[in-house]
Order: sequence, then structure tokens, then C-alpha cells
Amino acid sequence: MSTSLFTDHYELTMLAAALRDGTADRPCVFEVFARRLPEGRRYGVVAGTGRLLDAIEAFRFGGPELELLERTGVVDDATLSWLADYRFTGDVDGYPEGELYFPGSPVLSVRASFGVGVVLETLALSILNHDSAIASAAARMVGAANGRRMIEMGSRRTHEDAAVASARAAYLAGFTATSNLEAARRHGIPTAGTCAHAFTLLHDSEEEAFRAQVDALGAGTTLLVDTYDITAGIKTAVEVAGPELGAVRIDSGDLGVLARQARDQLDSLGAKNTRIVVSGDLDEYSIAALRAEPVDAYGVGTSLVTGSGAPTAGMVYKLVEVDGRPVAKRSSHKESRGGRKNALRRHKDTGTALEEVVFPHAQTPETGADDRLLQVPLVRGGQRAEGLDSLAESRERLRAALVSVPWEGLKLSRGEPAIPTTFL
Repeated sequence: MSTSLFTDHYELTMLAAALRDGTADRPCVFEVFARRLPEGRRYGVVAGTGRLLDAIEAFRFGGPELELLERTGVVDDATLSWLADYRFTGDVDGYPEGELYFPGSPVLSVRASFGVGVVLETLALSILNHDSAIASAAARMVGAANGRRMIEMGSRRTHEDAAVASARAAYLAGFTATSNLEAARRHGIPTAGTCAHAFTLLHDSEEEAFRAQVDALGAGTTLLVDTYDITAGIKTAVEVAGPELGAVRIDSGDLGVLARQARDQLDSLGAKNTRIVVSGDLDEYSIAALRAEPVDAYGVGTSLVTGSGAPTAGMVYKLVEVDGRPVAKRSSHKESRGGRKNALRRHKDTGTALEEVVFPHAQTPETGADDRLLQVPLVRGGQRAEGLDSLAESRERLRAALVSVPWEGLKLSRGEPAIPTTFL
């Protein structure tokens, strides 16, 4: 993603005015938080942090970008000169990727001059809002799958860049693999996939299509058996590949009934180890409904890449401190809390989370042996902090965080946040 002009017109308007009146250099703190979770959700997942840090490092205003701003009169000459030398030189702290968040959690704190920090608003929110929404939905799906394989298959249902980001967020949340090969190239995510109905229709018979796929990929491949008649398709698949057939995929119909019938038929044909993969407009609710069925893996597309009804995390980027003085927005229903903040999560000695405590950064409350501070250094002096988690480590962090959520908080039914947030 090109980040050079990934900023909003109004951000540059504020910058130009602040440069003109001398306030652009005032030390400030900006904070990213969500006032609330999507309706009925019980937790959110922080995702996109690694992508955001890459984007901040690459954020520049080069010749073509400056020429456009000059030609269109977006900013004056003084602002153009300032942008030509732009580098992020501030500090960033935040929740590590894979951490849970709740209403009011200070997910990200940006400390920089007003000018340096204000131009990052759109960049930060576009990444964190998208990736956190996808990861939050994906985590619910993984929980509903109860340990079964999950394959991300949503690339055809979203923007091409969003497809790669969605695959990354889904993997962070516990998906097993993606069908998106660019996600594998960029992020090292395992891939999985099989042929579509077009391949079967290409051939004069289903048998010819299956035989061609097995000849090319081996008996361990996954054959799509519902182009015509599923019962006949499974029979043909086993005849062609033998009892060592890797898997069959069912993409339509009453998946629970069809999965049971497929399991019985496969077993009767001696293909007892052949797995059953289902796909077709799945979401966390339909996955949960299939929990008792003999399904080995789920392929999820549209619902995942659209956040399963919540395509944005609803995060905002607000100025909370100027020259060390707390500032806050008072608009009705859009209030903010002034001052730089940190947070800790209190736990029982069994590891179950009890409460999220948000407090002024300079006033760390008394902590117990089972309490955990949540923010970590992400950027210092414009340079990425050392020792940050890899994608695999963030994936493990989320797994552990979800284990700490009270049982009620993992339900798919509508409810309040899994743990309460207390503001000091």
C-alpha cells in the first residue's frame, strides 16, 4: 500500500493552519480507542499493529504527491516544504497485536508534535479498524469451530489489498490457512485450496475432472463433489482416488444433513480417513450449528472479510493531551477522556480475567501478582521498538487471552463486554 498520500484533506488543512499560527510544534498525545464494541459483541481483538508500524516507517511525501497538493491548492508553500521533509519522529505505545480490547481501552498512544501526529489519523484508523474487525469476527468463528480446521477463502469478496490484510487477520485469530497466495508471500501464512465447479464443468464428465485433478495433485487432494449430485460425486471420487482420498468439499445445500450422509457413504466405501470440508456463506452461527456434525474443516469467505456484520471496529483517533495538559472532547455521545493513559487487566489466580482498569499514565495503580499491564513500546524516536512479537507469537497471545475470558464472554449470543472497564 502506498502511504504517501494516505491522509485526509482535513488533516492537511489542520496542519497548514497549525504551521501558520505556530501550534504545529506543540507536544501532543493522540489516542486510539473504541467507545463501544459492535452491537452485542463481548470482546474485540487488536489486529493490524504490525502492518501499521510498517506503514508509519514508509510514510513519506515524495515528488508526485507534493506536485498534486501544489497543483490542487490543498496546502500552501510552507506546508509543502514541511511535508517534503516529513518523517515520523515520535513515540508510540499500544496494546500488542493479538491482545483483547474493550470499550475505552487505549489501544494506541501516539506522542509527537501536533503536526507530526495529526497526519497519521487516517492511516492508523484505516488499518486498525479493518484488521481488528476481521480478527474479532474470525476469533468468534474459530471458537465456534471448536478446534477444527479453518480456511480463509474471502479474496473474491473484498478489495484486493483488503483480501491480503483479511487473510493475515484471520490467521492471527486462529485460522489454519488461506487460499490467498499473496498473503503467503507477504506473511508466511499456510495456504490451502481445491478446484472450483468450473474445473468439473470444463470436462465432459465428473470422472474425467476428478481423474485429472488426482493425476496432477495426488490422492490426498480435496475433490469438490456437489457440482451435480453429491452421492454420485462421492462415489466417483472414491473410485478415482481410492480410499486414500484426502477430502471432499461440499459447497451448497443443508450442510449438516449432507455432511452426515457423506460420512456414512465414505465410511461404507472404505474411505474412513477422508475428511469432509464444508463451505458456502458460513459465519460463526452456522459454524456453531454444525459443531455436532462430522465436519473436519470449514472454508469461510464473505462473512469473514466483512467482519460478520461489523466491518469496522469503530475506533477513533483523538487528541487527549497538549503540552502535558489533558484535553477532551465533550460533544454529546462522542465524549473522550483527556490525558495519556495506560491500562492493566486484573485476573483471578486461576487466570480468568476480571476487569480492565484504564488509568492516567503517570499514576499506575497498585498491581497484584496476577495483574498485567497492557501497553508496550512500539516506536521510539521514530524507530520501531526491538523485540516485538512476530505474527506467530501474536497468534499465540490471542489464544492465551481468549482462554482468560470468562465463559459467559465467549458466547455468540448478544451480551455485554466480557469484562468491565473501570476508569481511574
